[in-house]
Amino acid sequence: MIIDLRDDVSAFRAAIRDWIAQTLPEDWAEVAERGTEDENVAFQRWWFGQLATEGLSVPHWPEEYGGVDLGISGQMIVADEMARAGAPPLDVYIVTLNHLPGTLIPCGNADQRARYLPPASQGAVWCQGFSEPGAGSDLASLRCRAVRDGDHYVINGQKIWSSMSRYAQHCILLVRTDPDVAKHAGISFLIMDMDTPGLEVRPIEQIDGHSDFSELFLTDVRVPVANLVGAENDGWRVAQATLASERGVLAFEAAERRRHLMENYYRAARAVNAEWLDDDELRRQFMTLLGDLQASRRLIRDLLHDHENGAPHASTAMASARIKLYQTTVIQKISDLVARIEGLEGHVRRSFHAQSRFVGMFDFLNSYAWTISGGTNEIMRNLIAERGLGLPRG
Repeated sequence: MIIDLRDDVSAFRAAIRDWIAQTLPEDWAEVAERGTEDENVAFQRWWFGQLATEGLSVPHWPEEYGGVDLGISGQMIVADEMARAGAPPLDVYIVTLNHLPGTLIPCGNADQRARYLPPASQGAVWCQGFSEPGAGSDLASLRCRAVRDGDHYVINGQKIWSSMSRYAQHCILLVRTDPDVAKHAGISFLIMDMDTPGLEVRPIEQIDGHSDFSELFLTDVRVPVANLVGAENDGWRVAQATLASERGVLAFEAAERRRHLMENYYRAARAVNAEWLDDDELRRQFMTLLGDLQASRRLIRDLLHDHENGAPHASTAMASARIKLYQTTVIQKISDLVARIEGLEGHVRRSFHAQSRFVGMFDFLNSYAWTISGGTNEIMRNLIAERGLGLPRG
């Protein structure tokens, strides 16, 4: 298997590159661009299965749960080669690959890890039920209520912005179990099966016409107490482990993909002597943003190496917040520039699933999601100011 070469960096990298070339259909990007969202998710499931056969689907997980205990440096090699090849991004597996192990491995019990992690390593899809109307940036204000009834919790409430929940088998869910204490103190963390009676999933149509997100409506939904992660009313602490997992290698791969997109965009423009290349200001802006993106890549690499070398959590947490703020702002600026370069032609609706090029106005609209998801940039600024710089609140 490819993973057996992990100790020989050159051979490991070359084996991944060769395997992708042999396994991934040459026309996959064109086929994905013509397909529906359901077809794109089906392709991601197929690709995840192919990765699993080589130990590359969840390489960072412990072996007992389906992974291969690959360290951060090894994970970076895998992510780098996937980005270089333009391999399918596993959007439907974001929660499965990051939030789930980031929660269950440090905070779950042995039964929960044994029950849920091995199937996830083979392709079970998970979603997240955290945000609510009126409890997004201020997540601790959530009101979705869970009342203990014997060996079950009975849950009523609503969740919003649940990515890919239409395709999920399980959900990590934050609920309020004690309304009479400080808001951070009365929250519990549950695992909910998505086929539980009383749960309704309603897709949200976005401004770009697609429906990545859904609302979850819970009416007398019964979840076993055995699905409680951590202690009752200690869900806020567990959720911090979940949220911390949203960055790291995930941000690394996103930056690598963006780098290849920008370089390919410039090469394509040179090949046809695109008109925008004659505009000194547009060229200056493009090269400035390319430099900013390279700086972002450097920061992410440094953070991951610091984490691998055992840097204190407080230090890496602040670095993660700074990188999230910086990288997402750069992505927004790049998308704005490309939309201006393409002009009216870039306003033509193109497929959501295009992977090998920028998609004009879609990328511009979608870039704002980067500054909201995983903690809004406003929240990141507060974290940096208060916890990193020690500035007073208010």
